[in-house]
Amino acid sequence: MSTSNCYSHLVPVADDSILGLSTLYQKDPREEKANLTIGIFLDETGKLPLMKAVEIARNRLMARRAPHGYSPITGLPLFNQHIQELVFGATSEAVQSKRIYTAQALGGTGALHVGARFAHLSLGAQVGTASSPTWANHLMILNQAGYKVSQYPYFDPSTKGVDFEAMASCLKTLEPMTVVILHACCHNPTGADLSKEEWQQVLEIVRERNLYPLLDIAYQGFGFGVDEDAYAPRLFADAGIPFMVASSCSKNFGLYGERVGAIHFVTGNAQEADLVRMNLAPQIRGEYSNPPAFGGQVVAEILSDPELRQIWLDEVNGMRSRIRRMRELFAQKGQEAGLDLSFAIRQNGMFSFTGLTGEQMDLLMKDWGVYGVRNGRFCMAGLNDHNVDLVVRAIKGVS
Repeated sequence: MSTSNCYSHLVPVADDSILGLSTLYQKDPREEKANLTIGIFLDETGKLPLMKAVEIARNRLMARRAPHGYSPITGLPLFNQHIQELVFGATSEAVQSKRIYTAQALGGTGALHVGARFAHLSLGAQVGTASSPTWANHLMILNQAGYKVSQYPYFDPSTKGVDFEAMASCLKTLEPMTVVILHACCHNPTGADLSKEEWQQVLEIVRERNLYPLLDIAYQGFGFGVDEDAYAPRLFADAGIPFMVASSCSKNFGLYGERVGAIHFVTGNAQEADLVRMNLAPQIRGEYSNPPAFGGQVVAEILSDPELRQIWLDEVNGMRSRIRRMRELFAQKGQEAGLDLSFAIRQNGMFSFTGLTGEQMDLLMKDWGVYGVRNGRFCMAGLNDHNVDLVVRAIKGVS
């Protein structure tokens, strides 16, 4: 093959389905429509809000007129410190003993990628698994990192909850050092989360099988609270097992476009954590050199100022309360229409698995202007007082 036609063998690849649906929604001329596709928190008017804490922090940074220099390879130290404490708790033994190494990453996606690549290249992990269903990017990240990829059972369509017996049975068959992606809270796409008792059982399986968990905590604060949603990583850290956590500031800080996240490596001691640092830095250097600074500076400014941190916490609580209210209103409107939509109350976070088929989701879009992912996922943050009646009527219309 000559360079003149080196692209000719490429085959067409479909665009991202969720982003494609959002584009179709924008082009839909109907006045009455609802966009429940992409995972972005929207306010009651259907718009992405600028959080007050973020605005204050941003204005402070701009007023300092500091130049835009490079960040360190593994990110801003102040950001890494505060985001580590946010996930594991400032008084955690693992934090205090410095046996967690945290590196700033390109959002939650970048954190997952860095963690998966590190486990494969530096720790020798060959097999990766994620829940069925899961966020599609989990499987793409594992595949591109070079893993043999599988999925473990997770969701029970009959209860619209977790099929924990099937999940646990599968995890018990995995070979040692399998990288197991687990949703720490607010499972995407189902909204079905493990109970504390189930997390304890997963921990025991991980320990017995010598598995290597990668916890994804992209929605900390959107389930039950900032501290409450960090139950799983804190449980695992207290247990003294090695694992990774990928955290994101996209949702709970509203910094989607700034690409702010972190990958955390929980080790046995401070010496092991430093070994992770030394081996991780060249990997990051060879991929993107260093993370963008501004979003990390905003988060560090918020979390290092007690007053500003409280403003942020209050805003996160308000965002969580709005999503919960929409879940309750959705279920109530369903009951009034003769539909059982109570699953929405039992699920957590931004997403719900409705149980609707692909064909029904197509009809929702075509006949009613209600846009959701074809696997039946709704983004509950896209609901508001103005469109919830339409959505319930549409579901009844296709049921």
